[in-house]
Amino acid sequence: MSPPEHPVRTQVDEDGSLLRVTLARPSANILDIEMIEALRAAVAGPGSARELKSILFDAEGKHFSFGASVEEHGPEEVDRMLPVFHTLFRELAASGKILLAAVSGLCLGGGLELVSFCHRIFARPGSQFGNPEIKLGVFAPLASVVLPHRVGQPVADDMLLTGRNLGADEALSVRLIDQLAEDPAAAATAWHRDHIAPLSALAVRHAVGAARMRLHRDLDQALREIEERYLKELMRSHDAAEGITAFLEKRAPVWKHA
Repeated sequence: MSPPEHPVRTQVDEDGSLLRVTLARPSANILDIEMIEALRAAVAGPGSARELKSILFDAEGKHFSFGASVEEHGPEEVDRMLPVFHTLFRELAASGKILLAAVSGLCLGGGLELVSFCHRIFARPGSQFGNPEIKLGVFAPLASVVLPHRVGQPVADDMLLTGRNLGADEALSVRLIDQLAEDPAAAATAWHRDHIAPLSALAVRHAVGAARMRLHRDLDQALREIEERYLKELMRSHDAAEGITAFLEKRAPVWKHA
């Protein structure tokens, strides 16, 4: 295990075929730059083992993640934070691993972006999922690409354009999540053991690349344009700055629609 003060803990299970990556900054498990870099290190380090077939993301505490750091959306940090976050997903795509997620409590913003990029999502009853970025005067770049692939454009539009949360039952009904379980990490591990562990890691790697070729191409191409829109246009606007500031000051935003 990694030291407990580290933002991410890793553990290799199932005879070396499963890497468990745990967000270890409860209760919010904020995906700040430090956490993102720790996730990248886990993928590049133990996540690169030849015999590894699956990576399971879970979290300490009551909630999976409240999302990306709002403080790091300020003008001094966002130009660095957003590309680093998107690089994590390019590296996950290139890893050729089956990605699993075990979710409890709230899974919001960047946390939902990480989870929705996974192949299979296991969640505890009562968990909630949402991309509330629109309520802060911004939008969810990665989710704008990934959610339509996962749940279809109408459901993705509903989530991205309203910012509302989906409860676990609704999330299951629209196939945002795949299975409800009281112990989602145990359910994910059992699914891996039954369906993935007996397979060739080489075959898995090629199958992942083939099955997700369109998503990975869309991700790489679309994120270039979306980052440009987000960083060069939206984040220089009054309303984006006002939404972030109002959230940090715990008050209602005053929009100028510009």
